[in-house]
Amino acid sequence: MRHGCDTVIVSRRQDKLKQSADLLTKATGRRCVPIQMDVRKPEQIIKAVDDALAQMGRIDILINGAAGNFLAPAASLSFNAFKTVMEIDAHGTFNVSKVVYEKYFKDHGGMIVNITATLQMRGTALQTHAGSAKAAIEAMTKHLAVEWGPDRVRVMCVAPGPIGDTEGMNRLGGKHLTDNIVKLIPIQRIGTKQDIGDTVLYVVSNAAQLLTGTTIIADGGNCLTDDNNFIARRAMLQKFSKL
Repeated sequence: MRHGCDTVIVSRRQDKLKQSADLLTKATGRRCVPIQMDVRKPEQIIKAVDDALAQMGRIDILINGAAGNFLAPAASLSFNAFKTVMEIDAHGTFNVSKVVYEKYFKDHGGMIVNITATLQMRGTALQTHAGSAKAAIEAMTKHLAVEWGPDRVRVMCVAPGPIGDTEGMNRLGGKHLTDNIVKLIPIQRIGTKQDIGDTVLYVVSNAAQLLTGTTIIADGGNCLTDDNNFIARRAMLQKFSKL
């Protein structure tokens, strides 16, 4: 929005959406329309995209950022828990991308950015559900980039590493996790929400016109040096389960 975009933001909770839209408009002076929608429900997506087009007239950029995550050993995951994370992350990314493509991108071109993660790159203890979903999204990104490229649609992934002051970090260990991770990151800090915003801004800009079907890893080099110690992660889970 600070770089000239008017936006539509969507989520399941209208109160949170309204609060965020008001804050964003006040901070940037740009228009922000809140629309309630569940990415798991195609009929709601169709209505939301129709509403967005009715109010905005066009869609140039789609950012898929819906996600669900928590720490859990694979053996302790219920069938429904695994299914829910897959539905929000992977199915949700496909559902929204398909509707936006059919209703606008197919005839006008556009840009899709899928927010993934680095969990799936080596396999991470306690993250079978989320890592599987993110891996599915990265594979999907490649397929859609190939199929929709001739229609002038670019499809990219941005994979954040640890990002401070986010719900994700709070759910995955918070300050305890942050203090330990920083020591292993080459740039000696975790990322910020603005870091990821700036990365996405680059990906959708004219400077990145040759990028499609690939993943930009934005983690300060963390995935290169993280020891991925599953024994320590198990111990951490046991510690938090007693709190």
